[in-house]
Amino acid sequence: MTILRNHIAPLLIIIVFLIALVAVGARSFLPSDMAAPAPIEEVSPEKQALMPVKALPDSQSFRYNGEPG
Repeated sequence: MTILRNHIAPLLIIIVFLIALVAVGARSFLPSDMAAPAPIEEVSPEKQALMPVKALPDSQSFRYNGEPG
């Protein structure tokens, strides 16, 4: 069990870190249109009418002014 904790777990952490580093670094070699963030889609009024509306709580209940309740 100690061999897992002392040798294999740190090795797995380093491997995952290196894979993430290579994935992030690969963006510099992509064409410029693929390296940019994805465009944000405007929501049309028709789509917005179909979206469910969630009730938001009263904002006063979340404001802290130093008094309880």
